[in-house]
Amino acid sequence: MAARPRRRILVVNPNSNEVVTKGLADAVAAIAFADGPEIDCVTLKEGPYGIETQEHVESVTLPLLRLVAGSNDINAFVIACYSDPGLHACREATSRPVFGINEAGVLTALARAERFGVIAIGQRSIRRHMRYMRQMGLLARFAGERPLGMSVAETALGGKTLDRMIEVGIELRDEDGADIIVMGCAGMARHRQPLEAALGVPVIDPTQAAVAMAIGAVQFSRA
Repeated sequence: MAARPRRRILVVNPNSNEVVTKGLADAVAAIAFADGPEIDCVTLKEGPYGIETQEHVESVTLPLLRLVAGSNDINAFVIACYSDPGLHACREATSRPVFGINEAGVLTALARAERFGVIAIGQRSIRRHMRYMRQMGLLARFAGERPLGMSVAETALGGKTLDRMIEVGIELRDEDGADIIVMGCAGMARHRQPLEAALGVPVIDPTQAAVAMAIGAVQFSRA
């Protein structure tokens, strides 16, 4: 019996910042394994340098849809932006599974703790994320969301990013009652382990969570 071709998962960074894409690749490398799916991280060239507004979210929907619809050699997709831009449009464009990191990160957090908190990059992203939590019906287990007051680029490069994440994480843990923290931006990926060590509670990198779900979806499928 012929061996099944190796499965492929495509992780798409919808912003055009290659540093963020490199951070994603480093983060998902930790959960890859020799006989598992091939995991590729790519940058959406048409995207803004950082997705920080609703306009940015809307602007990448069609480019993402075209990428997904035209990638017939891919077995699963991960949209690596915490706003889950174009998620439902992309799901309509393919029969392959498409995962958004916000949805995957929050569902993973709910499987491990009672109340989750989110570290956002900026204040104006919180309203967008709150709307999403309402749509998913999760406000009863949502401890709160607090901003770093930084840009996507700053979270990926800034030398003081981790210090600020620890400050905000402590507020979510001690003041808001979060049992687990979700990092609310793909650009935070490289800070997960030191943040978890500093806070003493689990910290979810939503891109790792989404890729883990994608691995489960394709590794054990018959197709």
